[in-house]
Amino acid sequence: QVQLVESGGGLVQAGGSLRLSCATSGRTVSSYPTGWFRQAPGKEREFVASITRNGNYIRHADSVKGRFTISRDNAKNTVYLQMNSLKPEDTAVYYCAARFRGGFDIATMDTLSDYDYWGPGTQVTVSS
Repeated sequence: QVQLVESGGGLVQAGGSLRLSCATSGRTVSSYPTGWFRQAPGKEREFVASITRNGNYIRHADSVKGRFTISRDNAKNTVYLQMNSLKPEDTAVYYCAARFRGGFDIATMDTLSDYDYWGPGTQVTVSS
């Protein structure tokens, strides 16, 4: 059984920073592509960023490009999302997800169905 757990969320003022972490138990996530998604109240869950299993390729949504950075430390079995210059519109529950199937195409795989396991999420609230 695979479990993903996010941490690092919280309340921050606009312009501030947070770093989210995604750790796993069971099968290691370090060998699999991983993504971050977020869901704001009343909105659908949306893609934020993804990273290949070796970290050689990363991709960010236009809405966070230049402010957020996804990275991973496979030795620690952890994927990170560094969030800088936070805005009130970044307020959401943030989820990490891992894809255990093969055939990951970082250029196109940004929907919920592209990933197999999900964490319970961590709340990020940005005050104005």
